[in-house]
Parts: sequence; structure tokens; C-alpha cells
Amino acid sequence: MKVAKFGGSSVASAEQFRKVAHIVQSDVERRIVVVSAPGKRYKTDTKMTDLLIQIGEAVVRGEAYEHVLEAVIERYADIARGLELSASKLMEQIKADLRQKIENYRHDRDRLMDALKASGEDNNAKLMALYLQSIGLNAHYVSPLDAGIFVTDEPGNAQILQESYKKLQQLKHRSGVLVIPGFFGYSLTGHIVTFPRGGSDITGSIVAAGVGADVYENFTDVDSIYCVNPSIVENPRQLKEITYREMRELSYSGFSVFHDEALEPVYKARIPVCVKNTNNPEAPGTWIVAHRDHRDEPVAGIASDTGFCSINVSKYLMNREIGFGRKLLQILEDEGISYEHTPSGIDNMSVILRANQLEGGKEQRIIDRIQTELQVDDIQIEYGLALIMVVGEGMERAVGVAAKATAAFAKANINIEMINQGSSEVSMMFGVKENVVDQAVRALYEAYFHSKQPLS
Repeated sequence: MKVAKFGGSSVASAEQFRKVAHIVQSDVERRIVVVSAPGKRYKTDTKMTDLLIQIGEAVVRGEAYEHVLEAVIERYADIARGLELSASKLMEQIKADLRQKIENYRHDRDRLMDALKASGEDNNAKLMALYLQSIGLNAHYVSPLDAGIFVTDEPGNAQILQESYKKLQQLKHRSGVLVIPGFFGYSLTGHIVTFPRGGSDITGSIVAAGVGADVYENFTDVDSIYCVNPSIVENPRQLKEITYREMRELSYSGFSVFHDEALEPVYKARIPVCVKNTNNPEAPGTWIVAHRDHRDEPVAGIASDTGFCSINVSKYLMNREIGFGRKLLQILEDEGISYEHTPSGIDNMSVILRANQLEGGKEQRIIDRIQTELQVDDIQIEYGLALIMVVGEGMERAVGVAAKATAAFAKANINIEMINQGSSEVSMMFGVKENVVDQAVRALYEAYFHSKQPLS
């Protein structure tokens, strides 16, 4: 059995719906289909989810929203017309459902936004099931409630409850093709609750783990995962295979193909993931697996992200002061701040974090508390940092991987602000100034991949 998830660009129009149907028809093992809300049809188009958010915000502000509601209905109707479907009844149901959600949650912003955003996937799944039926497939819409996707009750941050997996197992015994909306589940109190970023990917992963799928296919709009962001490096090398751990590191570090939280269910169940292109389904795609042969490819990829800062603290004999690091991190915890890395020396310690967390007066409070409570010699906050991650499970046993990176930076005349490597040695982190991050990534790509021929 295969679980196939189709992202927003894959279900954005009637033409894309036909491609999805062809993919589903071409393999009888594709028994479960998870769909996103309609994405952009062209560059300046508006995603369905964004339209639904506009409705929610207008309701909260007490403003008119009918014109946006009509735009939502028209978007679904346009897909139905393009598929030559008689869907007037479904359109009326969608409109009535949206009005009911607005009425139910008008005075609860968080619940309202969750219910409206989730409707994008929900109604698209109903439309997809209707289309698959129209071309002769034994297809059925299955709501997350009926499927058994039960989650915690924090709006916008749903986490799967373990009892869901037992209920999901029963989907294996249903006949035909099951179409399930992504992005949301139901709390035990009956509320719709959405997953965080990458929500439809999370649903697909949960369902694949629940039914014990042989493969989880994630269809998007690229032929494969690249070893580096193609907007930084032209025609970068495509990856045939990458491990769960490598993908997790790259996702965390800025790769947007597959969000890190979406990997957890399939990682635990050891279900291989194949990232494929809806527009070119014959392409082999990229496999995300537990293990790969990394003897000739110690580095899997390079990722970068901006918007970081570093809190740099110095104190003579810091290494002899028991509990210093704990006390420093406790100050950050008290302010509700999470950190990314903590490089340190014997008399100094740095804490890397997202710069936007220091807004609203937090920066000065933190500086004051560190100076008062820890009696440090010096404290500075450095902004404008970018982090670059070089990721690969083979780096642990390969000689000269770090030397290649530092040599590449030196050749490009780029100053390294900091270096950090985790104990697992799956990744190396380099901190550079934001204004040279793309140049730094290109230098690393040249060092690790340029001499290799692109894989087909």
C-alpha cells in the first residue's frame, strides 16, 4: 500500500486535478490520497488558505467578508467546471459550511482561524473524491474525524495523540481509493485543530505510519530534493537518496521541501518516503530512508537561513563556575526564548537564537539580568547573522570535510563568525554575516559538489 500526498501546487487547478487522477490510476497500490488546499495557479495568484485567512480576519474586525467568501466558492467552482463536473450541490454545501463555521466561532479568533483554514483542505478533498468517482474510480472522501486523526487541543499547533494510530489501522480494510484532507485533526472535545507548518505533510506521514504503508509518496512541483537551494546555485545536483536524520537537519536549517516535524511518524515507523513531481511523475524522485551508502558522498546537502543573532558572554574562569550555562539559559527560558546553538570556550559562551525573539524590550532585560545575576566581564549581542549547515551522515568517518569548508571560505574571502558541530557529527554549523551568506553557500557547493556530475 502507498499513501500519496499532493501539495497545494499539485491540486491548484482542473489541469492539476487530472494529473493527480492519472497518477492515482497508474498504480493500484496508491490506496490513500492526502490533499492540500488549492495553491497558486500562477505567480501572482492567491492561495486558498490565504483567502480563508482574509475571511477570518474580516470577521474578527467586524468587516464585510462576502466578496472573499464568493472568491473562495468561485475557486472551487472553477476547478469543477474545468473537470466538467456537476458540482452545484457541493458548492452550496461548502458555502453553508463556511457560514456555519463563522457563526460557531465568531467570538473565538483562534478557533475561527483553525476552522476556516482547515476547510481549504477539507473541501478540496471532497472535490477530489467527486472527480475520481466521475472517472470511474471507487473513491471515497474520509474526514480526519472518521479516519481517527485525534490531536491535542492547542489551536494552530496540533500534535497527534497516540491512540490515533490504532484507529488509523482500520483504514487498511476499506475498499477503493480513500481521499483524506491534510493539515488538521480533531481534538477529543470535537474541535478542529490545525497542525503547524507543513501541516498536510504531517497528515500524510501520520496516515502512512498508521496504516503501515510500504511507501509514503510526497508529490510536489520539483523532480527531486536538491543538495542546495536552486535559487542560490544554478542547476544544483539532485539527490537520489537521503536519510531521515539528514533530511531533518536540512529541514531545520531552511530546506522548505519537507518540514522536519512531518518526518517523525514515518521515521519512527521506518517507512521510506519518496518525494516526486506531480508534473513529471516518471522522474525517480528522491528517497528518504533510514540508511544510505555514503562512502562516496559524505555530505548530503547544504542549507542556510538568515535572521539570527548571537549573545556573546565573557567571564574569566567561567569554566570553573558550576551552573553558569544553566543559569544563562534559565534567563532566556524565563523570557520565553528558545535557542539554536551554544558554542563555548573556557572563558566565553555564545547563544545563537532567532533575532526576532529579542523584540519588545526583551533585549535590555536579558542584558541587565545577565550582568546582574552572572556578574560577567562582557556581554555583546551581534545581529545580522546567517547560519549555514553542512549535513551528511558520512562526515563522521570522512577525513578533511571540515578542512574543505574552511578552505572554501578562505578562498572566497569570507570570515567565519563561528563554527559548531554536534556530537552526532551529522552536521557542521557555520555562522557568517547575512550579506555574504549566498556567496558562502556557493563556495561550499563548489568545494563539495562541483566536481561531481549531476545525477539523473
